[in-house]
Amino acid sequence: MRRFEGRTAIVTGAGGAIGAAIARRLGSEGAGLVLADLDDATVDATATQLCEAYAIDVVTVSGDLSDAAVAQAVADAARERFDRIDVLVNNAGGGVILPTEEQTEATLQATLDRNIWTVLRTTLATLPTMREAGYGRIVMIGADSVRNGLDRHAVYNAAKGGVHAFAAGLAREYARAGITVNTVAPCATATPELAAIVARSPEVGEAFTRVIPMGRPAALEEVASAVAFLASDEASFITGQVLGVNGGSTMN
Repeated sequence: MRRFEGRTAIVTGAGGAIGAAIARRLGSEGAGLVLADLDDATVDATATQLCEAYAIDVVTVSGDLSDAAVAQAVADAARERFDRIDVLVNNAGGGVILPTEEQTEATLQATLDRNIWTVLRTTLATLPTMREAGYGRIVMIGADSVRNGLDRHAVYNAAKGGVHAFAAGLAREYARAGITVNTVAPCATATPELAAIVARSPEVGEAFTRVIPMGRPAALEEVASAVAFLASDEASFITGQVLGVNGGSTMN
């Protein structure tokens, strides 16, 4: 399928495993891409791979997306190269997972900056272009732990819960502007980071998967597939929803 032919998509956190998988899925279906990440080496490597694999146009921006100027630079790059912004995938995130009383001022701030502030900044930078075009797809990467209360995730859940709530509010506010806003909420996902955690502390890794009835983490492609659906025209009448890619760890 080429569902995103002629469309432009911004993917944040594109240097990481989940972000790269999302970018790969959108790029494989024809999207022009603007990839953003804190680490310029990893996001540039992702861009090179996608250009070679799919012969698409890819722009990269590196920097801290919790900084309004960096987020604006991402939106500006999309407009300058493609003259449009059709899809925004707010994937950048990550928290410091610790028992709550072991959190410090630094870890609290880092978790909030990486999650809620990056989403606020990039969304605010891209909304005007979508609103003027009368079209947009915003997909947040939330967390299933917001709903199932995973151990040691209280602070992370505070930040991701804000992302879920922000998406719901935006969905209602922009429903008649041609912009849909939805959240994909993965559970444990098969990333190199999870593999490292399991290798270092098998009991922690087991705790992550114990709450998943299917007994395994989500594959990267399974998360990317859900994002691509919500970013497509097939999902034009879906907004304000949370799609759990979770193997049944939370059931509605």
